[in-house]
This record gives sequence, structure tokens and C-alpha cells, in this order.
Amino acid sequence: MTSQVDQSEAVDGSGSGEGRTGSGGVRPGSASPAGPPAPGGPPRAKPIRRLDRVIIRFAGDSGDGMQLTGDRFTSETASFGNDLSTLPNFPAEIRAPAGTLPGVSSFQLHFADHDILTPGDAPDVLVAMNPAALKANLEDLPRGAEIIVNTDEFTKRALAKVGYEADPLDDGSLDAYRLHRVPLTALTVEALKDSGLARKDAERAKNMFALGLLSWMYHRPTHGTEAFLRTKFAKKPQIAEANVSAFRAGWNFGETTEAFAVSYEVPPAKLPAGRYRNISGNLALSYGLIAAAERSGLPLYLGSYPITPASDILHELSRHKNFGVRTFQAEDEIAGIGAALGAAFGGALGVTTTSGPGVALKSETIGLAVSLELPLLVVDIQRGGPSTGLPTKTEQADLLQAMFGRNGEAPVPIVAPATPAECFDAALEAARIAVTYRTPVFLLSDGYLANGSEPWRIPEVGELPSIDPDFATGPNREDGSFWPYLRDAATLARPWALPGTPGLEHRIGGIEKQDGTGNISYDPANHDFMVRTRQAKVDGIAVKPLEVDDPSGEARVLVLGWGSTYGPITAAVRRVRADGGEVAQAHLRNLNPFPANLGAVLRSYDKVIVPEMNLGQLAMLLRAKYLVDAESYNQVRGLPFKAAQLADVLWAAIGTLDEEDNR
Repeated sequence: MTSQVDQSEAVDGSGSGEGRTGSGGVRPGSASPAGPPAPGGPPRAKPIRRLDRVIIRFAGDSGDGMQLTGDRFTSETASFGNDLSTLPNFPAEIRAPAGTLPGVSSFQLHFADHDILTPGDAPDVLVAMNPAALKANLEDLPRGAEIIVNTDEFTKRALAKVGYEADPLDDGSLDAYRLHRVPLTALTVEALKDSGLARKDAERAKNMFALGLLSWMYHRPTHGTEAFLRTKFAKKPQIAEANVSAFRAGWNFGETTEAFAVSYEVPPAKLPAGRYRNISGNLALSYGLIAAAERSGLPLYLGSYPITPASDILHELSRHKNFGVRTFQAEDEIAGIGAALGAAFGGALGVTTTSGPGVALKSETIGLAVSLELPLLVVDIQRGGPSTGLPTKTEQADLLQAMFGRNGEAPVPIVAPATPAECFDAALEAARIAVTYRTPVFLLSDGYLANGSEPWRIPEVGELPSIDPDFATGPNREDGSFWPYLRDAATLARPWALPGTPGLEHRIGGIEKQDGTGNISYDPANHDFMVRTRQAKVDGIAVKPLEVDDPSGEARVLVLGWGSTYGPITAAVRRVRADGGEVAQAHLRNLNPFPANLGAVLRSYDKVIVPEMNLGQLAMLLRAKYLVDAESYNQVRGLPFKAAQLADVLWAAIGTLDEEDNR
């Protein structure tokens, strides 16, 4: 079987030389290596150095187009057949002052000739469009890394704005790096002198010049980017051709200048065959919701209020009316979830999307959904908090909010994807639970997954799980009456009766229900029974047993994670094992209920390490439920863990056990 690559939505990926499990990369199909963008360009005459992986970071002002530049380099890299992973990093301000540190926007891409897991710990190449971009990212660079700077922006005023007393390009502070001085702005303006554009407009294409230069350096295909630019600016053909010209000029500059003596080649990855595409977490989640609606036969209804970093789901789903998707942009968070719950009452797959601050506002309606026992998906794309916090940065600090953030005993199942591509499967799993058990379900993603991307093997329809809404169609009592809270013996789910169905009229509302009849009840014994029954329903949800990766069976240390920590944890585990260490790994997708074998797994190891991007929320739950001494390793910096950092933690845990044995 040969692999195919979707050229219009090329593959994206991850890593730091680790290896991916679950989602493969791309084997080269018809994609060809880059050549001169302009017909008749000069042949390559410079030496080519072969690499197995590269980490590149583009950085500049939020108005410099770094995200677009990174996206295009990623798409062409994917179409070439590399495995890869990305880390976009946005400023929190909508438009921070130009040339300032808070206004720096960056895009990191790690691509390789093998399967990988993370965007990489440290860039091999930094493209800095101004002094602020250099200063904000310099400490992340290892010695010997390449730095490409736009020298036109290194003016006295720009240097002073970010606290440089002397020009770092001349004071020797960059001697440990391979510095390339490129007047990107001037070269772009010169390339576009005959375009008819004003100088200011011509300067805006400097990101495409930089993209062309990097495309030459790493032999990236070019035809996709040119086609993209002409499509993006189809209504402004002069702008489109100017960007294409700047892109070609950057490629030709790399080919002809003596400043770059070597180009690099990263061969395609040899990964499982299949049809792949580039996918971000939010896009995968959107597609997963549509797939869930199709597999259940339910219309998909999204009631949402825009909030970073969840808004892209609303934007994407609004494009798919052909699948019967209805999107409602509400006036606030409360209205959004209220509409979604109303749609669920009417027989739709009700979904609401938000982030942590929105969950706080939606909590009363989530409790109502618990009481009504109706399917509802609450998608929380976590970000840094508290309050407004860090809107564009990632965090995992909403777990306890999802678990307990409602009044009364209001248990809600929780599902958390581990990678951007897995957001698709997690959406299907959350929908299956919600529909089967008649309950609201939390789907906890985060900003790292939402904006990051990786290769996703497009599944066959037959591989997707079936979801049966099993609507009530008639009376469920021998006397010909209908009881809305008469439960299924296996799932404890109540009937889902569509309004308007003859004979299935029933009472709805937030006041406690009488068991079976659904009538209002203030009886103490009935309330106790209903509370315990709702808890038992969640506790009894069928989830897959926890799988443990322990190749030798001799490990004494278990590292347990959830959500987006999967990539860094797995990369760290592989580093430790490659150096002779024994460590086991497990990762939770279902956080409520936990897998039935979790307690036994935890007690099988002498030491359990739980890395989280919070102050230890999962560790707290594990210690409380299983009485195990789970050790937290925490970070709340708005950034994902680094693999090397976690590897050191695991080695320290192994060393502690060895020391105890020797006492």
C-alpha cells in the first residue's frame, strides 16, 4: 500500500527526535523536493548537509506574519513527507506596541526523518525579525545554533526599546552562535521595486522573503506556497504577485549569496502508510464533533461565546452547514450553554465551547444538565489563569474545576486528549459517553493542543464507533404510561424523549426529581437516592483499562500524565531508556471515572511521578482516592514541558530509589 499526501492540507508534526505512537507521519507521495521557484533559476552548486531533524523558530512582531510564515513552512514540510510538530506562541495583547517584548510572536517547528512527539526543546535555527524577537528568544538557543537576523530593524531606537545598551550584532555577545546578518527589509523592497507597491506595503512582504530563504536552506517544496498566496490574495492580485516575488527572491538569495555556504536536507520520514493531513487540535476536535453527529444520526448544535483559545472551533463548525451543523454565537457564555442544553432537550447533539473563565459562568447550567440527565458536551480549551490570566498561553489548571466546580453533588465525566490529532478521537469518546449515559461530559483540551499541529491519519468511516441515541418511542410502563426517569439497568441512563412525541409528555426543570416519575420531590430519602444514583451512573461508565508501557517489566518508577503532557513525557521516557534507565509510563484519557485498574497500577510501582501544568491537581485526586504517595512535578509557565527537563526528573527518581536500596 502506498501513502498519499493531501497537498491542500499538508501534514504537520512534532518532536525532538523521539518517536510517535498512535498517530503516524507521512511517507512521501508525489511531493518533490524544492527547486528554484522561478523557471530557469541557477542549478544548485553549494554543498548539501544531511540532517535527521531540525527545530526552527520564526519570531517577530505580532504584525510581521510569523504565524503565517510558520504555517506555510509547516505545510510544505508536511507535503515533502517529514514528520513534525509545531508550537505557535502568541502575544496576549491584540496589538502590543511594535518592537516591544510583549509584542513578540513566534512559531516553532520541529521536523524529522523519523517519528517525533514534541515541537522540540530548543531551536537549532532562530529567525529574528527585530531586536525584541532576538532578546525574547535568545536564552532558549543552545550554543552553536544559527541566528538569522533582519539587520534593517537593529536601529538605535529599536535596540533601546528592549533594553539593549549596545548592538548585540557587534558587541560579541552572539559569538557562541552562527550569526547570519540579512537586510531582509531592504532586500524585499529591492525585489519589489517594480511591483507598483508603496514602500510600506512592500516591506510587509519581508516575511515571505524570509520564508523563501528558509525554504532554500532546507529544500522545502515551493509550489504549494505560491498557490496559497495567489488564493489568499485572489481579490488583490498585485499583493499576491508581490508576495510570490518576495518569496522567490528569498529563495534565490539563499542560492546565490555567499553568506549561506551550505544547505540542508532532512529526508522524508519512513512511517506507516496511509492518507494523512496536517491537523491542529481545534480542527481535529471540530471534525470529531461532526463525525460524532454523523455516527449518531443527530444534528450538531453549537451554542458558544467567542473566547481564546476556543474560538476556532466556532469558526470551523460554522463552515459545515452541509453536514447539518448549526452554530449560534450567543451574547454571553450563559446564553451559549443554555441554547446548547435546549438543543439537547430537542434531540440534538448539544455542544458548548469555552475556556476556564467561561466554565465558571456555565457552571449553573452544567448542574442543570446533570439534574435533567441530558447529553451535553462542554469543551474547555484550557488557558493560563486565574481570571483573564494568560489568554494565549497553555495550562492544565481546570481539572478540579471540571471535577467539582458546581453546587451540590453534580458528577460529570471528563475526557482529555493527549495530542492534537487525538482531539478527534476524544470528541467521539465524549459524545459516546454523553449520548449513551445521558449526561453532560467535559472535554479538556488546552492551548498547546488547540494551536499545535501534527500528522493525522484520516480514518475510514468503518473505523469510527457507532453512537446510538436510542430515543424513547413509546410508553415504558405496563399500564401504558411513560416515566422519564425509569432507568436502563446496564447504564442507569434515563430515556431520551423528544418533545412532541405523543404519549411521552414529561416534566422538566432543575428541582429535584422523584425517582421514576420525574415529578418534583422534596422527600429526603428520594433526594439521597437520586444523588447516589447519578454518582453511580458516572462511576459505572465503561472506559478502557489503563495501558502501561513497561517494556522490561523491571521498572520501579511510573510516570503518569494526562492531556498534553503526553509528548514531553514520552520523549523524556525514551531518553531515559536510551541511556539505560528503567521507567514505566501510562497516560490517562478518562479522568472521571478513572479506569478500573488505575489503583492496581499505581500500587505496582515504588514511585509514581505526575507531571502537570498546574500545582498538582491530578496528583491530589490520586492521593485522595488511592492513598498512594504520588509525587507532583509542576510547571505553570504558560509553556509545555521540555523533554530534557522531565528526563532529569525521572533520573532523579530512579536515583532516589537506588540510594534507598544501598542504605
